[in-house]
Amino acid sequence: MNLRDIIQPIEQELDTFNDHFREAMKSKVAFVDIIARYIVNQKGKKIRPTLVLLTAKACGEINDSTYRGASLVEILHTATLIHDDVVDDADTRRGFASINAVWKNKIAVLMGDYMLAKGLLLSLDNNDFQFLKITSDAVRRMSEAEILQIAKSRDLDLDETTYFKIISDKTASLLSTCTQIGAASVSHDQELLQRMRDFGENLGMVFQIRDDLLDYVGRKSITGKPTGLDMKEKKLTLPLIYSFTQAPRGQSRQILHIIKNGARKKELQHVVEFAHEFGGIEYTVKKAQHYSSLALAALEPLPLTPAKESLTKFVEFVMERSK
Repeated sequence: MNLRDIIQPIEQELDTFNDHFREAMKSKVAFVDIIARYIVNQKGKKIRPTLVLLTAKACGEINDSTYRGASLVEILHTATLIHDDVVDDADTRRGFASINAVWKNKIAVLMGDYMLAKGLLLSLDNNDFQFLKITSDAVRRMSEAEILQIAKSRDLDLDETTYFKIISDKTASLLSTCTQIGAASVSHDQELLQRMRDFGENLGMVFQIRDDLLDYVGRKSITGKPTGLDMKEKKLTLPLIYSFTQAPRGQSRQILHIIKNGARKKELQHVVEFAHEFGGIEYTVKKAQHYSSLALAALEPLPLTPAKESLTKFVEFVMERSK
């Protein structure tokens, strides 16, 4: 399974989206426009616009409102990534030098702010008020989750309930935004919109759980992080959170001590073996399967079309990926 198969029903529409996105990013200020073009030329996977377009096509007919919604989501997502790179002092993004690496932090923060404003204006100028409500709620959730995660990571005090809240708000909220906007651009059926919101939310849960799992079973995660980076960065994810509830207290304390000190390369294997021994890996796989089933169930009532098949394949793609 690969993304090329998934985007087949919307290949032409994705090309049209790229034109809309490029137009939405333009600025009359030459220097701002140079940076905007630099961002547009970074060929990401376009997962979020793909979800908007596929959802719209599965629920109705793609239209100008759909393209604006897809552009809004991509602008919002890219703005948050630019700000994240500043916070993380990251030098690269999608194989390119990051904005902060090329133009320094102040320009990067201002460019992120510019993009947020462009996204808001794109919706306001076209009376897409429902899109604004959906995206504003996602930004609130993402910000609260990021702050909560920082607060919890200081003491490595994270239980399963809080973990699921964080990944729901931090990751799943943006994917549910994509599927809601896709549906809202072609339909006013509130039941359909709720169902597509549920689809995106559960897909986002699978997305993040699988990504966390790849720290233990994959060479690289979907974000391109080397295996074990969450452990080196002193982050607790589900395989360890669950294992701590099953292991003897002494062993759990030993592993926690390793994580608190930023696990070194030779210690990572010990942590991975601990998660295997006390069922953390198996439990995490089952949780991913659970949310995958919920995502597929949300799609069930949709008529059978190539777009619906691609949304189903999307769930399978996220479940099966190994990098």
